[in-house]
This record gives sequence, structure tokens and C-alpha cells, in this order.
Amino acid sequence: MSQVLIHAAKVFDPSSPYHLREVDIFIEEGQIKEIGANLSHEVTHHIRVENLCVSIGWCDLRCVLSEPGFEHKDDFTSLSNSAAAGGFTDITVLPNTHPVIQSKESVHYVLNQSKIQLTDFHPIAALTQDTKGEQITEMLDLHHAGAKAFSDGIHPISTTAIMMLSLQYLQTFNGLLISLPENREISPNGQMHEGTTSTMMGTKGIPSLTEELAIIRDLELLNYTGGRLHIATISTAKGVQLIREAKQKGLRVTCDIAAQQVAFTDEDLMDFDTNLKVRPPFRSKADQTALWQGLADSTIDAIVSNHTPHDEESKKLEFDLADFGMLGLETAFAAIMSNCPTEISLEMILDKLTVQPRTLLGLPPLSIQENQTAKLTLFQPNQEWTADWKHFYSKSKNTPFVGKKLKGKVLGVVNGSQYFLAE
Repeated sequence: MSQVLIHAAKVFDPSSPYHLREVDIFIEEGQIKEIGANLSHEVTHHIRVENLCVSIGWCDLRCVLSEPGFEHKDDFTSLSNSAAAGGFTDITVLPNTHPVIQSKESVHYVLNQSKIQLTDFHPIAALTQDTKGEQITEMLDLHHAGAKAFSDGIHPISTTAIMMLSLQYLQTFNGLLISLPENREISPNGQMHEGTTSTMMGTKGIPSLTEELAIIRDLELLNYTGGRLHIATISTAKGVQLIREAKQKGLRVTCDIAAQQVAFTDEDLMDFDTNLKVRPPFRSKADQTALWQGLADSTIDAIVSNHTPHDEESKKLEFDLADFGMLGLETAFAAIMSNCPTEISLEMILDKLTVQPRTLLGLPPLSIQENQTAKLTLFQPNQEWTADWKHFYSKSKNTPFVGKKLKGKVLGVVNGSQYFLAE
């Protein structure tokens, strides 16, 4: 019988009567059985640390799944462990597996794997066949099979007609379209943010315009067709402003940022560290400031890991040959907390890791109350720690955070009758 007793944890959950109170939480067989002070139970495991905080389980909206097809980079188990180490009880996986998630069988495969892992996996199905942007998939069937949203994942939707048709079709079941805002025709060989630093480095740049033109197109189509649109991993100041104005007009648009986007700028790439070669690229300090403003005024709805594992053969190359992407799950919370301005509250950050992602996906609401399912994240928001390889559970090693001193430490998760406690 699985029994856990969490001692003296400060609750962060506005839906709970225990919000901002320090309590003990007794969990038995995946259910919160009792909440109170100085609880005493014979349990399998006690969790007792200083300055402990607890929230409902965090939910990631953007994670690359490598199984099937690329198991040497990650598999379901390593990805689940990475998520748990980062505080995520739920992760939403992109369709860019091999084969692509575009059939009822492939959706069921992900959901069935979810049943045997600590972490819950929520599949995003391909918007177009093989994510090539040419022909839309059987989205209604995929929706009924359990797909939570539709996207071409790591590939932008380059064809305007496909984008418009998809927005129209998805309205038949209030489906969510997730768009990657990139116009790659402008800078097909770009390697990093276009600016003074890229010029000094002699590296082909990716101008902010690539993102901004894509957002303008998608918002104009949304205004014309209606529907629900989520714009993933925005990175530019103008991109934030465009979405802010669209929300003010009443368009049903939401967006997110990758957590690491506020941890680095283009200037950090001067040493040609391929672990910092990501998409969207790290941009300027001014763009970073605009992202924090977007979080503060709720223009930005969610924070994602943008977890993209790569093996050494994909990263230990000349900068212009290396693949884009870095690990994100284990360090998402610390990337935010280590760089968070004083005007951004912890409660605001947690809302964008918990309630907002779950709402976007249509997942059932959670609450830290008695007789509710135990789906919890345990963390110390102000704890400083130095990232070490022991903190990473991915098969891949593409992270720039190892050796860096960070703030904001995840202690583990409880997901029903299973739990994970970090070292």
C-alpha cells in the first residue's frame, strides 16, 4: 500500500481552502486522505524538508517525444523521469516521432504508455500528413482517439491555405491549433538571432521578422475564420505586442514562452556553445524584458520546457552544422526563478505552469483538498543549487546548465499512487 506523509508544506493553490497555509498532507493509494497540522500516520515515506512548498502538478505544453524512432535520444521512461525531476506530472508531446502521431493507433500508443509511467503523457496529433504541410490529417478521428491539440510540432505551418482550412475545420469540435511562429523562407540558413552579436561572430542570423510575420499572418487568419489558436514559444518584443493587441480585440488566441528564453540572450553565444543553439533563438535583452512584461500582464499564458533532446552526434559539431534544441524539463523552473524580476510573483509563475496549461488542454481541474486525487509538485522556490549531471535523467546531454548556480529547486512529484523524489 502506497502511503506518503508530506510535513509542513506551504500550499500554493488558489482553489484550495489551504492556499498559502502550512499544512501536513497524508496521501494513501493516490488520494489525499487528510490535511492538517502535526499529522501522525504510519506511512511508506515521509517528506520533511525546510521551506517546502506544494502546488498542483505542473503541466508542460511543449516537449519533444523521441519514441518511437529516436529512442537513442530519449524513450518514454527517461522522458518521464526527466519530467518528474523537473516537477511536471503532465507533459504534452509533439507529433514528430517516427512514425508521426497521425493515426488513432499512434495516439493510443502514447496514451497506453502513459498508463505505465509516472508522468501522464498528452499527445498532440499532426495537423498535416507527416507534418509536411501539404494535406490535413483526419483531425476529428484523432480528437476522438484522445489527441489534445493539433500541430506540426517542430515544423511551422508554411502554407497559408492549410492554416486557414485547419482553423475552420477545428471549429467543428472546438479543437486547438498550435502554431510555431516562424517564416523560414526569410532566413533558411539562420543559426542565431540576427543582431550585433551575430555580425561580430560572422554567423548567419535569424531576424525577429521571421517570427513577427508569421504571427501577423496567423492572427489575420484567426480574425477571418474564428477558432482557437495557440502560438508556441514566442521570443520577440513585437510578437508579444501583436498578441496583446489581438487579445484586446477579443480573438481566441493564447501563447507561451520557453523557460530558457529568459535565462540567456544572443550575447551568451559568443563561445559558439552548440547547447545554446535553440529555436527560437535567444534574442536581445530588450526582447527578454518584453517577455517578462507579457508574463506580468497575462499576454503570455503559459511557460513551457521546449524540451528537445539530442545525442552527441547531433550537437558536437561545428556551430552551423549542429541541430537546434536543448534539454528543458529538469531546469525549466530554475531558469525562470533564477532570472525572475521582483515584480513577478511566485503565484503568477505557478499559474502558468499549472492552471493555464491544463485549461488550454481541457484537462480536469485539480485542487489540493481532502478526497481529491494526489497530483502534486514539491519544490523550494528560493533554494540555491548547482546543476550537476545527477540532476538530469534524459539519455541526451545537450544542456548548458551543468555547473551553473541556480535558484528554485524541485524536490519531486506525487502522481496518484506513484511518487518521485529527487536526490
